[in-house]
Amino acid sequence: MKILLIDDSSLARRILKRVLEKENHEIIEAGSGIEGLEKFYLEKPDVVFLDLTMEGLNGLEVLEKIKEIDNSAKVIIVSADIQRQTKELATQKGATAFLNKPVVEEEVLNILKKISGG
Repeated sequence: MKILLIDDSSLARRILKRVLEKENHEIIEAGSGIEGLEKFYLEKPDVVFLDLTMEGLNGLEVLEKIKEIDNSAKVIIVSADIQRQTKELATQKGATAFLNKPVVEEEVLNILKKISGG
């Protein structure tokens, strides 16, 4: 699977990348919302892991724009603080699933399996 990681924290991207590469996924990284949108448009990933709190475009704005480009895009929100209200808003905007930071390897793989129909 081709997976795009959009997070302004290089550490958070590195942790997720390590988990996903063990499963032989192709990883594309973006350190900002704008870079993430560019890479989404160019690379057409199967799944996006998206941080909510970033400088410039925040995660909800990026989610909205991704859904404008491809309404069927699978976007997993990854955040240290997913409040109920934020979760509801992200769901309305088309988020596929949610992961709390710090990520747990088993949860990452379970969500991927679930959304890929496996």
